[in-house]
Amino acid sequence: MVKTTVKILYTSDVHGNAMPILYGTNEKAELGLAKYATIVKEIRNKHENVIVIDNGDLIQGTPLMTHYVKEHTDKENPMIGIMNKLNIDAGVIGNHEFNFGKQILSDAIEQSNYPWLSANILNDKTGEPYYGPPYMIKTLQNRIKVAIIGVTTHYIPNWESPEHIKGIRFDDAFTSLKFWVEQIRKNEQPDIVIASYHGGLERDLETGEPTESLTGENQGYEMCEKIDGIDILLTGHQHRILTGKINNVLIAQPSNNGKMYGEIDVSLEKSENKWTIFDKSAVIKNVEGVTPAPEIMRYMEDIENSTQQWLDQPIGHIRGDMTITDPLMARIKKHPFIQFIQHVQMEASGVDISVTALLNNESKGFSSVVTMRDIVSNYMYPNTLTVLELSGSDIIQALEKSAEYFVMKETNEITVNPIFIEPKPQHYNYDMWEGIEYTINVSKPFGSRIEHVRYHGEPLQMNKTYQVVLNNYRASGGGNYDMFKNKPIIKEIQKDAVELIHDYFEKYKTIEIHLNNNFTVKA
Repeated sequence: MVKTTVKILYTSDVHGNAMPILYGTNEKAELGLAKYATIVKEIRNKHENVIVIDNGDLIQGTPLMTHYVKEHTDKENPMIGIMNKLNIDAGVIGNHEFNFGKQILSDAIEQSNYPWLSANILNDKTGEPYYGPPYMIKTLQNRIKVAIIGVTTHYIPNWESPEHIKGIRFDDAFTSLKFWVEQIRKNEQPDIVIASYHGGLERDLETGEPTESLTGENQGYEMCEKIDGIDILLTGHQHRILTGKINNVLIAQPSNNGKMYGEIDVSLEKSENKWTIFDKSAVIKNVEGVTPAPEIMRYMEDIENSTQQWLDQPIGHIRGDMTITDPLMARIKKHPFIQFIQHVQMEASGVDISVTALLNNESKGFSSVVTMRDIVSNYMYPNTLTVLELSGSDIIQALEKSAEYFVMKETNEITVNPIFIEPKPQHYNYDMWEGIEYTINVSKPFGSRIEHVRYHGEPLQMNKTYQVVLNNYRASGGGNYDMFKNKPIIKEIQKDAVELIHDYFEKYKTIEIHLNNNFTVKA
């Protein structure tokens, strides 16, 4: 009996990370496609049956890609150039592929030497695939036949700017995948069926309990449970590290930003001229310690140098002091940097209540001259903005949740609640609000610390609704802010925070500080 192994390598949610650096500080980092390229080459040299796939959210997410879109679209998209050099077999469209508009995505697909698989992204009028085929067949050594199907979370219209998806229909990812698996099994009779899904798991891998509101954004668990014929489900979108099996379907998810990749081994044996899978396993590996591929570093040299020059150009000025020297005090007492971020969010959204956080204790704020590097070092997450309709009661609950950030020392001084520090720092889960006045009384028990909440000088009404802008992570209930889940979405602003801050400086040039002390934290 003949036996062999097929090895599948895949990335997901690379988000524009080609180079092994963090652009905010220019420090070296253990991430990026330049490192991954070395791994792909080494594995191809050792194994004859290798398939390489990218699972979406490839072309957006770093200053490199923002700069490319602003200044260098006459040249090849660098992320596509790298994937071409890696000679990958297929790509899948992620939700962030649309962020720069249809032309950038169309150009990227046209430049690719590989197909972009999109079974459920269709022409709104004809019902035909809009960007690429639903699936591909790859025949490996020993005539092993592999089917690869690509699907994308159909929740994209809930996030994306309408002009970026005009004329495009996003069919239900589960329904589309079920249809194509059945068709492929019947008509192609492959030995292996791989579903590459830019979406994640909506239930706990072990217990099957829901881990989020079942909106349809993530359907991976249902796909494994209810679709017969899938051997491997490659997932992404959630930026998680996952391996396991659901209903004998092998699943994986390899984190984000090119820090990790999935490596899947499928063992087959041949009997009576037919290949059968007898074992399959997945591991998520990191790129730590890997030497970046010299050919990728050379390829990136010009665009990288241009990006670095752009990052160091002054884009605005501050009149006054917006530097942060004490992160705790910046949370206890209104800080000019926080007020600046609130004003950016309020202007972008057109509403007068805003929520933001000081994201970590390394943020230094802005000095008198602000560069793009200053922006990305202070706002390192690619958050977009959402406007929710919240009741006064929702707002009070959210304020009480934030107030749990503080505890009292024995000396009656205010300090940070240890659960926001260990085992993982979660300073980003303490929110500050603009557009309302309020007091946090840390001497009171959790759940009853919020006092004197007013909006436009009047007491906040519990049953009245208010429009509030906050980042998309928090708007979805991230950080255990359950009171925000499933609330009416009034508007979504699909530019990320770095772009919004940049746009604000482009408009106003010099920012003069006028501090509005709208909240008090007292012992």
